[in-house]
Amino acid sequence: MEALNSAVGWLNGIVWGVPMLVMILGVGFFLQVGLKFMPILKIGTGFSLLFKGREGQGEGQISPFNALMTSLSATIGTGNIAGVATAVFLGGPGALFWMWMTALVGMATKYAEAVCAVKYREKDELGNFVGGPMYYIKNGLGAKWAWLGVAFALFGGVAAFGIGNGVQANGVAQVLETNFGVNTSVTGVILMVLTAAVILGGITRIGAVAGKLVPFMAIAYIIAGLLVLLLNAGAIGNAISQVFTYAFTPWAAKGGAAGAAVWLAIRFGVARGVFSNEAGLGSAPIAHAAAETKGPVNQGLIAMLGTFIDTIIVCSITGLAIIASGALDASVADFLANGETEGYKAISGAALTSLAFETTLPGIGGSLIAVALSIFAFTTILGWSFYGEKCIEFLLGVKSLIPYRVLWIVMIYFGATADLGFIWLLADTLNAMMAIPNLIALALLSPIVFKLTKEFFATGGKSEETGTAAE
Repeated sequence: MEALNSAVGWLNGIVWGVPMLVMILGVGFFLQVGLKFMPILKIGTGFSLLFKGREGQGEGQISPFNALMTSLSATIGTGNIAGVATAVFLGGPGALFWMWMTALVGMATKYAEAVCAVKYREKDELGNFVGGPMYYIKNGLGAKWAWLGVAFALFGGVAAFGIGNGVQANGVAQVLETNFGVNTSVTGVILMVLTAAVILGGITRIGAVAGKLVPFMAIAYIIAGLLVLLLNAGAIGNAISQVFTYAFTPWAAKGGAAGAAVWLAIRFGVARGVFSNEAGLGSAPIAHAAAETKGPVNQGLIAMLGTFIDTIIVCSITGLAIIASGALDASVADFLANGETEGYKAISGAALTSLAFETTLPGIGGSLIAVALSIFAFTTILGWSFYGEKCIEFLLGVKSLIPYRVLWIVMIYFGATADLGFIWLLADTLNAMMAIPNLIALALLSPIVFKLTKEFFATGGKSEETGTAAE
């Protein structure tokens, strides 16, 4: 196990090095500029279409609203609670700034992903719409790039077990054991049963559950988070100041005993930002490809809201609550008091967020985070089960769907009882492996995205009224 940890750690250092961060932010910025910052300027239009998208228009399996909810079910998870805390603890308050930057350029990335997903989607043998990076690589870039689509599907099919299964199940098991004394094995079995009840019904059932559960859980967490910030209102100004200050200057943890360089703020801010909102990974467009939508741009405008809601709203509330409540300073002080010199890697993100809420809301804060994380993680397991099976379907065909779902359900138990540190490391590494082929495809297909977008706004959306993409 030690050798495996070392090997994955070595690979993680390579795939999350400077080239990867430049690629993620670079492609996102390139798309944002090419779109003339439309994703940021048209947020209102996106929310308007989301409201109208509660009922499907066009071909597909689920409504545009439920497609976004399915996407959000996969993104609003442990990354928003544990991931943000880990980023702030390891990289300092400045990591939150780099999460914001990743989200702002990520909105353009997520928009382009959904546009390509709907533009190049196809029907499988069962008559269901399927799409995502493997399909827009196959149908948009041609045979010479086929290997890139296969690479994405392979990475995605395997990565799903880490990102959307193991990490989530482990997060639920740990937090329920800590707060309520529930044995991790019991949690694993319960998660298996609940997941089986939903995913064996396919995307229609997943979308229906996500469409009801995700809005409820997101709004409830946002309200609770805002209450924590309200009760720490006097410290919010200083918290925001720290975010901007330590985004560009080294953060000295408690008098400099354990300093975190600016690079760590950037590295963990971008990595955890991508882990949370998944912009650039190529996962979300797999869900958006199933939407009953008028066309690519319509769904793209709805899809980009996922990054905004996930990071700019939910992650910001978590990060600011941790800083403003004093939980960050208290955790660092405790760490140093215990004589830890390189103990940053041992922090449990969920515990830090729980401390922030419990400090502000004594008696209920910790329990609230435990429940929120459990629901968040459960819906993430549902969303990622769909992503993973579509990757495997691309490689092996529809005959692989049922076996994959059964394996997915069984692996939840092992995720619930495994070592958290290694799972985080593995998921972090596989994130990057998925992003590489997807980002290459988005850059190469960007002229199509720009063309469809220009036609859409030039015609007031009439170019998509037939339910097919404008040629």
